[in-house]
Amino acid sequence: MTRLILLPGLLNDDRLWSHQRTALADVADVSVGDLTRDDSLADMARRILAGAPPRFALAGLSMGGYVAFEILRQAPERVERLALIDTTAHPDGPEQTQRRKDAIVSARSGGFDRIMPGMLPMLLHPDHLADEAIAGLAKAMAAAVGPEAFIRQQTAIMHRPDSRPDLPGIGCPCVVVVGRHDTLTPPARAAEMAGAIPAAKLVVIEECGHLSALEQPQAVSAVLQYWLQT
Repeated sequence: MTRLILLPGLLNDDRLWSHQRTALADVADVSVGDLTRDDSLADMARRILAGAPPRFALAGLSMGGYVAFEILRQAPERVERLALIDTTAHPDGPEQTQRRKDAIVSARSGGFDRIMPGMLPMLLHPDHLADEAIAGLAKAMAAAVGPEAFIRQQTAIMHRPDSRPDLPGIGCPCVVVVGRHDTLTPPARAAEMAGAIPAAKLVVIEECGHLSALEQPQAVSAVLQYWLQT
């Protein structure tokens, strides 16, 4: 059975992938990587690789996609399949980096509890902002990750390299998934990645923002099931 490693995004834990872990259990041995303990993508990737089997399928959402790119740089021969979900190959621009630095200052000065509520309008489709099963879980995951891990994650993200030059060298089967209303890593960025990766497929999820695995879990699980079996 295929081993599948799922990588969560910023301030997400394994609950981001709850539906996928259940839905894919018949076709894959599924685990979720821990991206809370390191402050660089290189160290995150090394930690995942140290605990991974010799060969595995890999799916990453947002920050998880950045780590997936780093895993491919370190050990491309070990990745059988790749799913890039609501992520981008671009590095941060100056404004994004400054926002991350400001968020770190806020987290260090006691404002961590306000960070996820402030982020939700950028993360979710407007219809999901009042849905406690979605918005409430996003806030609960953030609280569980906590401010120290948040600072480590933001530090890693804002120092990530430009992964666009690596895209043409990705040789494994790849699917690029994006929410139609994702404003952080929008469909145009997803299409750019899919166009640069040989034989990649692009899937756009309707009525969905940035946290597609949480917002439209059935659709994402269906895409991943097809990806794992073809």
